[in-house]
Amino acid sequence: MTRQEVVMKAVTGRLTWLQAADILGITPRQMRRVHAGFRRIGVKAFVDNRGGARRRRVSLPVLEELCRLRREKYPDFSVRHFHEHVTERHGLKLSYTHCKRVLQDAGLAEKGSRRGQYRRRRERRPMVGMMLHLDASTHAWLPELPMEDLVVMLDDADGRILHAAFVEQEGTMSTLAALSEVLRCHGRFCELYTDRGSHFTPAVKARDSVEDGQVQRVLRTLGIRQILARSPEARGRSERAFGTIQGRLPQELRLNDIPTYADASIYLRERFVPDFNRRFTVTPRERGSAFVKLATRDLELVLSVQHERIVRIDNVVVFGKLLLQLPPSRTRGHFARCPVLVHGFTDGTLGVTYQGRLVGRFDGNGELLPLRSSTTAAA
Repeated sequence: MTRQEVVMKAVTGRLTWLQAADILGITPRQMRRVHAGFRRIGVKAFVDNRGGARRRRVSLPVLEELCRLRREKYPDFSVRHFHEHVTERHGLKLSYTHCKRVLQDAGLAEKGSRRGQYRRRRERRPMVGMMLHLDASTHAWLPELPMEDLVVMLDDADGRILHAAFVEQEGTMSTLAALSEVLRCHGRFCELYTDRGSHFTPAVKARDSVEDGQVQRVLRTLGIRQILARSPEARGRSERAFGTIQGRLPQELRLNDIPTYADASIYLRERFVPDFNRRFTVTPRERGSAFVKLATRDLELVLSVQHERIVRIDNVVVFGKLLLQLPPSRTRGHFARCPVLVHGFTDGTLGVTYQGRLVGRFDGNGELLPLRSSTTAAA
């Protein structure tokens, strides 16, 4: 350890001053001189002043307050996150580099490990809307509650989060909900970069499996190219974003006494995501946007899980254990033996379409609901 590290451990109480003197190989009297110099001029006491100008002095009370806040209030914050809070909320004046060095010397922050093998960084897409990353992370966001998945969609060009939501389990419905929000708020984009989860790369499954190519069908319908990563390293941009989120969001939820995932969703949407985008969004290389406003089509039907069925002679559609009784229609006398599509919507309701027209809408128990105005259908 350096002299500064030993003295910082003595200042924070992890060593006695006599123990620090023994480690440095100096007498207690000399240790008192070192302590007095540190109290008088701070870390400048350890700097060789023959080399020219040095960084500005930080007083001992500021360093003690910095270490106290780290121990008592922000022990689980990353150093960058901690520095933002102590400078913005507590008014301490010191640089990030100096803050990190002080915490590391005091044993209150880990020193980074050496980097691994050289990898060439993939350049960002030059314009927003060209490529979006979609991924999820299972984490103890609220330690008192079971872990949930945080689904995040961000733009490759500027790193901005476009969608973030807590779900019990990542899957087809959470993916369709993310696509729905982005398509409605921003428009159609060019490429979607994902991992190789079963809902993105379906294997041969049962007929009614909701992972049976539903996401791929939606992307083909909308003309969005899907790119599948072959390793976590290939998704480095989203992995780094989740590293930042995991190092900030649980701590902020704890700091703001957020008790439930419902409250956490509100905090995520109204405070965390805007703050994240403000701090970490970068400027794209090119101006403009590759997002394209969608033509007038019923996105709700497109962004749904679809299953083919044949209507029974009594105008009933059998869907799992549910019997969906189709109502009378003004355009057709009956639907007996007609091929229809059963749609599972992201809000948990069901719909039945015939030749692109919605003819019945049902709740999760199979009870008939009023039809909404609209409808052109999905491909």
